[in-house]
Amino acid sequence: MKHNKSAPRADKTLRRQIESIKRQKIINKKVVSLADFRELRQRIDTRSILVVDDDDIMRAALKRILENEGYKVIMAVDGLELSKVLETTRLDLILLDVNLPWVDGYELCKLIKDHHSLKEVPLVFVSARKSKQDIQNGFDAGCNDYVTKPFDIDYITGVINKMLLKSG
Repeated sequence: MKHNKSAPRADKTLRRQIESIKRQKIINKKVVSLADFRELRQRIDTRSILVVDDDDIMRAALKRILENEGYKVIMAVDGLELSKVLETTRLDLILLDVNLPWVDGYELCKLIKDHHSLKEVPLVFVSARKSKQDIQNGFDAGCNDYVTKPFDIDYITGVINKMLLKSG
């Protein structure tokens, strides 16, 4: 019986010693946590992307996708919200739907591309309108690229990364 009572104490002592050695080794290693790395990366290189879409589900999906890529995401439902964002925020890229209330995406794209401080901001249409004419209308309005819904996540993130690399 005495042997059984001392065994758990020895196990606890041994466990403490092992944990102490492990902690010491961790302290001596130059390890950066993934969370710290992501936070540092975001502080250094957080790019702002504006998503303009009147569909709540699409805005939420794009926000989740882009935030997972490390981008700061600002959202707007329509042209009026877009104009409010533009007054206060520097943007690196705009994702714009075609079907919006009041002023459609084509008109908004023309206005943005005609604006002196916004014309260099890459603009990508993300739209369910996918006929050749719809896509041509997007490029005629001044977009830099056109992605049709539903889209592949890897494809849209690739387009966004390419646009941001080109724009510096």
